[in-house]
Amino acid sequence: MADYKAPLREMNFLLHEVFEADKLWARLPALAETADRETADAILEEMGKLAANTLDPLNRSGDEEGCHWNDGVVTTPEGFPEAYATYCEGGWGALVGNPEYGGMGMPKMLGAQVEEMLCSANISFALYPVLTNGACLALDAHGSDELKEKYLPNMYAGTWAGAMDLTEPHAGTDLGIIRTKAEPQDDGSYRITGSKIFITGGDHDLSENIIHLVLAKLPDAPKGPKGISLFLVPKILVNDDGSLGERNAVHCGSIEHKMGIKASATCAMNFDGAKGWLVGEVNKGLAAMFTMMNYERLGVGIQGLGASERSYQSAIEYARERVQSRSPEGAKQPEKSADPIIVHPDVRRMLLTQKAYIGGARALSTYVAKWLDLSKYGEGEEKQHAEAMVALLTPVAKAFFTDKGLECTVLGQQVFGGHGYIREWGQEQLVRDVRITQIYEGTNGIQALDLIGRKTVANGGAFFELFAADVQAFINANAGNDALAEFIVPLATELQRLKDVTAAVIEAAKTDPNAPGAASVEYLHQFGYVAYAYMWAKVASVAVGQSDDFYRSQVKTARFFFARLLPQAKALAASVLAGSETLMDLEEDLF
Repeated sequence: MADYKAPLREMNFLLHEVFEADKLWARLPALAETADRETADAILEEMGKLAANTLDPLNRSGDEEGCHWNDGVVTTPEGFPEAYATYCEGGWGALVGNPEYGGMGMPKMLGAQVEEMLCSANISFALYPVLTNGACLALDAHGSDELKEKYLPNMYAGTWAGAMDLTEPHAGTDLGIIRTKAEPQDDGSYRITGSKIFITGGDHDLSENIIHLVLAKLPDAPKGPKGISLFLVPKILVNDDGSLGERNAVHCGSIEHKMGIKASATCAMNFDGAKGWLVGEVNKGLAAMFTMMNYERLGVGIQGLGASERSYQSAIEYARERVQSRSPEGAKQPEKSADPIIVHPDVRRMLLTQKAYIGGARALSTYVAKWLDLSKYGEGEEKQHAEAMVALLTPVAKAFFTDKGLECTVLGQQVFGGHGYIREWGQEQLVRDVRITQIYEGTNGIQALDLIGRKTVANGGAFFELFAADVQAFINANAGNDALAEFIVPLATELQRLKDVTAAVIEAAKTDPNAPGAASVEYLHQFGYVAYAYMWAKVASVAVGQSDDFYRSQVKTARFFFARLLPQAKALAASVLAGSETLMDLEEDLF
């Protein structure tokens, strides 16, 4: 496995040249005095060092050892507590946090790049601070001033970690049927009783306290999702002076033995009358939870991107060093017994596919993060526009990044041939680790249904039209640029095809209740290809005509994407337009 090297040139290129982030930050009052190009570059460089020198060396050993559970106590693999301490000493947990409570207040456009490096180096480690970030976000948006003052500073510092407790054994996607209950107490707190499963970082030895955000129902709550409330439940109770007090009645009953992310503690949590405090309004817990869902779901997508980048770095190094057979054009290195496998067309196909999907995902993650920043720091119509774009693009980012993340890691493994199947080379771990990203934070099938159902059909395509207008504006602005015609013309064609398919599904849904579900996954993938095409066209618009090797690489990769990968969007459209009939026609007992 090659040593990880943070792709800082690519990140800086996207932030500063493609999206001109510093200009955006300068016009947003909350960011104008905080974020600038010099600061961003320094932050990315430092995280690159931490990821490469501290976290990446623990990735394989953490996978081999895994987490341990002993009589309710969870310990992480050797080296993880020390690495976590180093992470916290650098102030990384405060990066995007609210400055009122000790955060740095940096934009998500920068935070997304930092998350990618964390996930490339060590997804299992990354999950601990990333889940804390999500808990902080929900608490900051919906918690009382008292709760925020009491908990956020230590959570930003990493002294206390966070966990999100949603899923129950019988309630995964359908949270409306959860059974965890919350009983009001005379002192204003609540008594929380119930069990949760699949809780990432539910218990561990990295921090001195863990702050759980728990979904539960009051005794008189309405049935279904409208009766869910959100509660803050600390592992160790916090005294009025901020010091730690007694152990709360929350314990880890076991940890899961998983396919991947083995150094991340996935816990079954038991709340036996634990003391908790309401976050936000009664029966509005799901809305509060969804405040952080857009950030977390983009974060899961970035895990797919991070694993892809790590796999690609190893695959390209191996392809340059491994010699097998001669080039179809004749010997490239006649002094050797064979040529490096990178000369072979099929190996190049695999590597370029990885490179194209990674570049598209990195650009799109930055684009979505831009809308997240505008939804948080913008005002008026701009803020509303951004919120709609975030709602539309989040399921695409989560599902498409991770579906292609698995594809990319499998391609990286394939480049290694038999060695890719052997543990010591590292590629098989990436395949195992990235697989969960298609499942948690809402399966990719659920993301696809969310995109076509709630975000498209339900509003008559209003959100989609915002995205389409943004792409069309770019097309119009570059319509007369002959140097970009090879990208602009097919982008316009595929955008129109996506418009037509969107309209067809909206119309079909009026008479066929199965139409959205039948179209969902293929529609999301078609959308993903068009979104990547838009990103690669934007990249090409900056890079075309420049002689530097970096820019030439960008243009040639964009050309490969448009020629070899984007055509899949046409086939996906045909699948969507086939409708639900053949899908639903087979009787259940004939399966």
